[in-house]
Amino acid sequence: MSPNAEELKERSTELVRLLRLRTEPIGLKLFESREEMMETPGLRLKVGGRRLTTCQLVSQCRMIGYTLGIVSDSVIRNSTCSDVIGLAAASDEHLSGERMNGVWFGNQEAARFHQDQMPRVEKGRYQGLVASPVAKARLDPPDTILLYASPAQMILFINGLQRNNYRRIEMSITGESACADSWGQALASGRSSLSIPCFAERRFGGVADDEMLFALTPSDFIEAIVGLAELEKVGIRYPILPYGTGMDPAEGLGVSYD
Repeated sequence: MSPNAEELKERSTELVRLLRLRTEPIGLKLFESREEMMETPGLRLKVGGRRLTTCQLVSQCRMIGYTLGIVSDSVIRNSTCSDVIGLAAASDEHLSGERMNGVWFGNQEAARFHQDQMPRVEKGRYQGLVASPVAKARLDPPDTILLYASPAQMILFINGLQRNNYRRIEMSITGESACADSWGQALASGRSSLSIPCFAERRFGGVADDEMLFALTPSDFIEAIVGLAELEKVGIRYPILPYGTGMDPAEGLGVSYD
């Protein structure tokens, strides 16, 4: 059973403390009708005027605390932004690779293959996507949760996810358009997905140089925080204090191992 909004809120607050996160985790939820989406408490709908990238809108939620409704009119027309989240198909020019040929790729074949390989939500089913801080408990539950963290924070979070139910965590790297690896992959497949945010997410979405992104199912989110709290009790916690490259590791290892 998926955890409810109040449980996720409580755990999100705990996670911010455990990892000293800069910004709070964000929930995403797809809606099949705009009317249903508009029932979300505290919703702001970005339509008319400027069209933004999805990563800009997500960043407004995690940096300012907005609960935003994202529809096809909110984001750049005929772009990867609306295409990845299933709200509207990208243009033929985009899908053919022509737009990125000579920019990100040295030939159109490579650019087209990049488009072919990108994970996407199916088209035509959903009319809107809501992004909201998990701590506000406005999505009950979200489809996926976005965690932005430094590599050191992220590896400890993954250690927490693996503590009681081990599985090997793998990444997929789309390169540019890395939103497809995070929320695109997670929303399309229902599975957690770890990624490295791309150039555009950093330039337009304000993602910091040292931030990675994990898109998680609500269940994995809870499981990781439970494990992370257990690790804290045995002395494995954030920040990770450097021991020193010239020190005998035996003393430090002896704290944790017999």
